[in-house]
Amino acid sequence: MSASTSPRLQLVQGDITRQSVAAIVNAANSSLLGGGGVDGAIHRAGGPAILEECRQIRARQGGCQTGEAVITTGGRLPAAHVIHTVGPVWNGGHKGEPELLASCYRNSLRLAQENQLASVAFPGIGTGIYGYPKKEAAAIAVREARQWLASHEWPQTVVFVVFEDESQRIYEAALAGHE
Repeated sequence: MSASTSPRLQLVQGDITRQSVAAIVNAANSSLLGGGGVDGAIHRAGGPAILEECRQIRARQGGCQTGEAVITTGGRLPAAHVIHTVGPVWNGGHKGEPELLASCYRNSLRLAQENQLASVAFPGIGTGIYGYPKKEAAAIAVREARQWLASHEWPQTVVFVVFEDESQRIYEAALAGHE
């Protein structure tokens, strides 16, 4: 099932590891060495090439800080690249979580621009084990993507990939401006 909201901003319900886009975004942890949820699924589906590049990044810079992003190969994924970003752990919203989450989107989109990637697919960053409320996270994701697309050529398309019906409804409302 999918829903398209505009040629540049789209919503798809499905598995992010199966998206045929230039890059998918990984809701990574700061170690960049894989984990559970989306992170684990991407590492499993993409194979060892992703982990190897993550290890090289760790050797150069010591991992990835919350709100930052790095890019690797997509390995065996349909996507040629994976942009790894570390979302904030939800602590009630009073410890800079909204700005850190917004930074995840901006820094991921900046890497897509720098690499002239035509399309990038995002999961719900921070909404899994990190506990970020889905409605608030979707509002930030949609706002940041819209602002970026309004003033940048790359990426040409941003896709939000949701896995279950609840997230589909939340993103539909955010995209319609009813968040």
